[in-house]
Amino acid sequence: MTSRPLWTGCLITLLVVLLFLGLSGVVLLLLGKGSLFGPRERVGVVEIKGVLTDSRAITKQLDRYRDDAGIKAIVLRINSPGGAVGPAQEILREVEKVRAKKKIVASLGTVAASGGYYIASGADLIMANRGTATGSIGVIMQFTNVEGLTKKIGLDFFNLKAGRYKDVGSPFRPMTPEDKAYLQGLIDNIYQQFLSDVARNRKIPLAKLKKLAEGRIYSGEEAKEAGLVDEFGNLPDAIEKAGRLGGIKGKVEAVYPEKEGFSLLRLLLGQETEDTLSRVALPYPEPAFLPSWFR
Repeated sequence: MTSRPLWTGCLITLLVVLLFLGLSGVVLLLLGKGSLFGPRERVGVVEIKGVLTDSRAITKQLDRYRDDAGIKAIVLRINSPGGAVGPAQEILREVEKVRAKKKIVASLGTVAASGGYYIASGADLIMANRGTATGSIGVIMQFTNVEGLTKKIGLDFFNLKAGRYKDVGSPFRPMTPEDKAYLQGLIDNIYQQFLSDVARNRKIPLAKLKKLAEGRIYSGEEAKEAGLVDEFGNLPDAIEKAGRLGGIKGKVEAVYPEKEGFSLLRLLLGQETEDTLSRVALPYPEPAFLPSWFR
């Protein structure tokens, strides 16, 4: 006689739980927060800012977003005047790999020039403000000669080298015509790589791109007219655009990478020191994609 009320109570409890779960799922869907049975659909934002000296944090975040089923598209928020060649090429390569799986929109902020634009060229779509400083497609290497100064203060320097060009760019001796020819050939080669990658990603004929790639800075308006930028818009516009391209139907939400704080373990392992130095020092004399106003 007592078993029937017990079973009835259990059944009512189960029905209440199922009703609660069902209502919760409906509410979450209406709020655009996803469902109880799948990941939230969001846009991942990768921030690329400052002088480019190291690619590891950016490529790591791109990999995370690529493998995250809840991230349907990616926005590259770029505020960078460029930097060293190697990091820019590593980031572009990663962008191209991720683009094969997910849509990527580049959002150009105050400045996205030289290496900053180089990375943006790998996106499916580039958005900029009308006053964004961009372009500066070119390569520059800068050297200082302090030989006269050191002689005035009574200092002299000597190089011992194994390899004909090992001390090219030394600030303690004049650069010979042969040195200049060698370095110019190196810069020309890197410049051609720059042109080739931008032309391929932006689908701009190389002959046309060469006329634009004279190291000139363009405003967002000028860049759009030249075909270097696709649309005008700010970061929220880019996030919205990326979400739609990624197939998000409801409200488009963005997620930003977590910032890594100071770690004693990383310091003891040497990684913290290496990361800090890479942010404040450019390797010498590595070629760099630097905008003209850095001269």
